[in-house]
Amino acid sequence: ALGFWKALAEVFPTTRETRCWVHKTANVPDSLPKPAQPGAKKPIQDICNAEDKQHAEAAIKTFAQLYGAKFPKAIKKITDDQAELSTLHDFPAEHRIHLRTTNPIESTFATVRLRTKVTRGAGSRTAAPAMVFKLVESAQQRWRAVNAPHPVALVRAGARFERGRLVERPEAVEA
Repeated sequence: ALGFWKALAEVFPTTRETRCWVHKTANVPDSLPKPAQPGAKKPIQDICNAEDKQHAEAAIKTFAQLYGAKFPKAIKKITDDQAELSTLHDFPAEHRIHLRTTNPIESTFATVRLRTKVTRGAGSRTAAPAMVFKLVESAQQRWRAVNAPHPVALVRAGARFERGRLVERPEAVEA
């Protein structure tokens, strides 16, 4: 997966990076002692489900105040990735469910990984690409479609979104 991300950055250098909130909500509580984990999930979800970047930053500050003194390692996991974690607020609100919960690399190759574990390998070097192709091809039938596909073209064109809504570009005023 790391090679894929590196190649993606080379091919699409203007692509913005985000972090998977599903993994973050699992990994941050894991850095806390067992008794503190259930209480930490709600503040982390508040950060993830924030309406916009300002609310997310406020939720991060609240989380830091609650857990920072005792568990700086957990706070560091959020603050180090704060920019990447809040990237989802730069996109249409309808797309946040996908951006928040989807890790495209893992989702795409989960079927391949499962099948490779069951068969104890991919066979030969020549059979592996064919197997991967066929598994991904069959898995795509079960993939969830994008919510509200109409803003995708706007996102690709570089349109700006704030609080999940399109920001109309003001006309240049000539003097």
